[in-house]
Parts: sequence; C-alpha cells; structure tokens
Amino acid sequence: MKINTKKAPVHTHEGGRASHISPKEELRRSVLACLLWENTFYEGGVSVADRLKSLVQENDPEDVLALAIEAREEQHLRHVPLLLMRELVGLRLGSSAVGDTLARVIQRPDEIGEFLSLYWKDGKIPLAKQVKRGLAKAFEKFDEYQISKWNKDAKVRLRDALFLTHGKTKDCTPELSSRVEPAINKLNYKRGSVIRHMDSIVTKLVEKRLEIPNTWENRLSGGEDRKQAFTALLAENRLGYMALLRNLRNMTDVGVDRDLIGAKLLDGANHSRALPFRYVAAARACPSMEPILDRAMGIALSGLPKLEGRTVILVDVSGSMIDRLSAKSELTRMDAASALAVLVRGISNDCRVFSFSLLLNEVPPRQGMALIDAIRRSQHHSGTYLGEALRALKALDIDADRVIVVTDEQSTDNVTVMPAKRGYMINVATNKRGVGYGAWTHVHGWSESIVRFIQALEAETED
Repeated sequence: MKINTKKAPVHTHEGGRASHISPKEELRRSVLACLLWENTFYEGGVSVADRLKSLVQENDPEDVLALAIEAREEQHLRHVPLLLMRELVGLRLGSSAVGDTLARVIQRPDEIGEFLSLYWKDGKIPLAKQVKRGLAKAFEKFDEYQISKWNKDAKVRLRDALFLTHGKTKDCTPELSSRVEPAINKLNYKRGSVIRHMDSIVTKLVEKRLEIPNTWENRLSGGEDRKQAFTALLAENRLGYMALLRNLRNMTDVGVDRDLIGAKLLDGANHSRALPFRYVAAARACPSMEPILDRAMGIALSGLPKLEGRTVILVDVSGSMIDRLSAKSELTRMDAASALAVLVRGISNDCRVFSFSLLLNEVPPRQGMALIDAIRRSQHHSGTYLGEALRALKALDIDADRVIVVTDEQSTDNVTVMPAKRGYMINVATNKRGVGYGAWTHVHGWSESIVRFIQALEAETED
C-alpha cells in the first residue's frame, strides 16, 4: 500500500475546511464539553462515546489520566471521567496511578455505583486490581452523612460495592478501631477474618442502619408541608445556593415569601460559584424571579478579577446552537454561549459583543439577562459562516487585544483570518472536527475557568 501521500483534507459537518489534529487534541475536544450519552445536533451520544473509547487507546495513558482529572475538577463533568477510567482499566496497565486517579475523580459516593455500572455495561466481569484499589480508596473520602445521603436503591448499591472492594470509611482508622467496642470478628472467612465495629459506618451500611441525613430532599420527601419546609430551610441557612437556584419554581409554586427568597439570592451571590448559565436556567424555570436573579448574577460577577484591555466576543447563533445541552435541560448551547458572553462583558473594562450566523451583527451594549435576549434576537438562526464573520470583523479595524469566539465550530466556510492580536476559539460541542486551530488558542467547554486561563496565559506571555 502506498503511504507517501498527503493527508486528505477534512471538513466540518457543515463543509468548512477543518484542521488535522493529534489524537490527544481530538480526545480533549470530545471530552471537555461532553455530557455522556447525550445526542447532539450532528452526532449521536453513542457514537461520541464510541469515539472516546477508541481515542483512549491511541493516547498516552498519562495524558488520559490528566484529562480525566481536568474534566472532573475543572469542567465539573461526572460521567465522562468515569468512562475514561473504565477504558484505561481495560488496557491492563498495572499502574497504581489508575487506582489513585479513579479515587480522585470519584467525588460523590453514588459515583462508585455509576462507575461499576459503566464497568459492567457490556457484561459482568471480575473487578481488576486497580478498580478494587481505587474504589476502596474512594470510600475512605466519605463520612456517614455523605454515604447516607447518596445511598440510593440503585442497580449497583454502595453496600454491594463495599463487599466487592472490602472498602473502609473515614472512621475505620487504627485510632478509632482501638476505641470502639465491641467488635464483630467474623472468623473462617475465605480470605481471613473480617473485623467490623458495631458503630462504624461500614457496619451501619452493611446492616442498613445509617442515620437518615437532615437534608432538604429528605425533609420534603418525608411528608412535611413544602411551604413550611422551604421557609424553615431558608431561615436556618440550610439550603445551599445551587439548591436555591434549582428550587426557585418549587418554592414560588407553594407560596414561599418572595422577599425571603430574594434576600437569600442576593446575600449568597457574593460567595456563589454559580456560573451565569445557572442564573439563566433558574430564570427560564421561574420567569417571575428574573429581575432579582439578574441582580444576583451581577453581584456574583462583580467579585471576579477584571479582564484588562479591549475584548471582542463573537457568539455563534446558527441553527445547530439551538441544540439543548441535555435531554433534561431547557438550556441550549446558544444559552451557554450567551451566558459566557455575559461573563466576559461583566468582567471586561472594554467589550463589544457580536453574533454570527449568515451575518455578523453587533449586539447592543447590554448586561445580564438583557444581553442574552439581545444575542438570541440579533438575527435569524441559520448557517454557520464563521470565516465571513471574521473577515467582516477585521474590516471594522477595531484594534482589539483579543477576540473570543464561542461556537460549535461547524463552519460552512473556511477560517483564514485572525482579526485581533490574540484569538481564542471556545468550543462548546463534542463534534469530531473543528476549525479553531493554527493561530487560534483552542479552549473546550464553558466555565469561569476560561477567563482565568486567558488571564494567566496573557500574563505569562507579557512576562
């Protein structure tokens, strides 16, 4: 077979010239915006998952381990890091790093069962040594409250995982073991004696007598009046900020005092880790609370470091960006992209916002929810002519320090122009190929960490 040939050109789903990228970069773009098993505008969830599995085998295991950590800790993805770990285990590397990383990416007790479900997705097989090691180590991270809260009646229960891995919990330390009496010593066990102490979390989990945690979910599911329960949780500061945003509609539907809800939204905004799209989701679920949510989002943004210089941000409003983030979400990729524009404008000293589809249109200089509405209504949602939009932007001669494009990268035409000193292509989809390489700094996914990355990169370049 002849191999002295040029690489055949590759294209996006819309026909634009895409970039040839390494398996490492292809894995990154497929992972960091991935909600596993969710269908997207161009690709099915199963095909994306199959591509991830294949790419793991083409990459250096150390790179895959690092990517799993990044996906969990920086992009806050839950399932795709577990899939990466499952595929690494299948390679039988024998490295303790696999077990250590598995324990690290598991950050909630229920993710132990989720991993085992993935591990047995194609049929039940014995647990590899590193799986047992990693899951056992993960158990040690959790206290009784956490285990009880996430001890669900699922296909793979925590109790089952405990038996399979011989895991221990936070209280199973030599110091505690010497103090807790009496102990249960099961002799004649096929692998030696098993010692459990009567009041240890392990024993309570095995014997199904964990204390029921005083969570807002249990209070509401226990038959307590919902209005009284929500009011008490707010008054006692026992409802976390993310739970507050997710339950706005539930609270307003049962008649919880709106002034109390609004006060908690404003009080907690300064310390909230909620991204703008969380406020957008809350406003979409409970439109009557949008004004107070807009104020809270402004407070949250005011505490972030400023992005110096002149910034231009382009938001993709083409038809494919109307695709929902997940089957259960009311938000679209356009909502997420617009929320990122809100974030950038909110922390920038000088920022202009444009949308692009068939045309390049400048969006009025608004803030918060008004900016999201303006982006959405800026033009018809049709084709993705990113190349033409960048040429039109360059013709405006804005002299920007940076241009940030938020897109799924499925351009119909070729991207040949860099209209600013620096260019950042923010990819918000998992599609196999994209256009934002070469002169562009490529970033996957969406979060406030994108802005921190830009600030750190530019500070490093100036030094």
